[in-house]
Amino acid sequence: MTTTKTLAIEAANLTKSYGENEVLKGIDIAVPEGTIFSLLGPNGAGKTTTVNILSTLIPASGGQARVGGFDVAGQADSVRGAIGVTGQFAAVDGLLTGRENLRLMGRLNHLPKQEIRRRTEDLLERFDLVDAAKRPPATYSGGMKRRLDIAMCLMGDPKIIFLDEPTTGLDPRSRRTMWQIIRDLVKAGTTIFLTTQYLEEADELADRIAVLDGGRIVAEGTPEQLKRLIPGGHVGLRLHRADQVEHAARVLDAGSFDADQLTVQVPTDASVDSLRKILDTLDREGIEVDEFTVHTPDLDDVFLSLTGQAKADA
Repeated sequence: MTTTKTLAIEAANLTKSYGENEVLKGIDIAVPEGTIFSLLGPNGAGKTTTVNILSTLIPASGGQARVGGFDVAGQADSVRGAIGVTGQFAAVDGLLTGRENLRLMGRLNHLPKQEIRRRTEDLLERFDLVDAAKRPPATYSGGMKRRLDIAMCLMGDPKIIFLDEPTTGLDPRSRRTMWQIIRDLVKAGTTIFLTTQYLEEADELADRIAVLDGGRIVAEGTPEQLKRLIPGGHVGLRLHRADQVEHAARVLDAGSFDADQLTVQVPTDASVDSLRKILDTLDREGIEVDEFTVHTPDLDDVFLSLTGQAKADA
């Protein structure tokens, strides 16, 4: 990957082993400032291990990594001062109130008392938690706990945030609320490193996606670039007349057709030129169509096609 932007996160040939178990087998990562980078992969692929290394929680076995311009191994304290981290489960203290949780994070970040009060009230309002501020998080919904967790992460004003499966367990409405919060953070200049198992989430949010499988990055690109890696795009036609089905299948080089259902499926890359050719052929041959649908591979197709090979080859 090449970029003209300054890199917020970069890693080269990053490895991690536990005895003979190789969790990461030499991965390269480059995340420009002010973007969302998503790491996808099945359970056990190495996503959380990657986050733990880049956030200085565990050491790498080999390779180099820099976060916020600082070396992860040699300048760990500086890295920690530049980042915020939220794990798969909200790391809030259930015995403190929401406001007290935020103030605690302010003290841990060595902020002045006046600044702690100012940031606390600002974040409570920003994350729609003012009415719940006096209650302990044990009384919060899952979405409210997640919002508080991210608000606590922001008390230190990090420029880079690692979100490790931040919407796990949330209902669809709460998940979309969290998506908007993430988008707003990036608009303000924050860099987001996102791991998720929700493919729709990566598709909605990420500027760039890497697919991790068996400790290796097996594909990387924008969501649209990844989708184009996978064959399977097609146009589905439902015709008006049964006597035209076989003729349509022949002149369109259809992959399949069903005369009873009046359907024809035509392989295509869904480009404008290919769709125009299909429409021109239909018009030239006088074929009457009631329905015309275009299917392109989605991230589900990408994920299923690219992952699982490590286990299959073992």
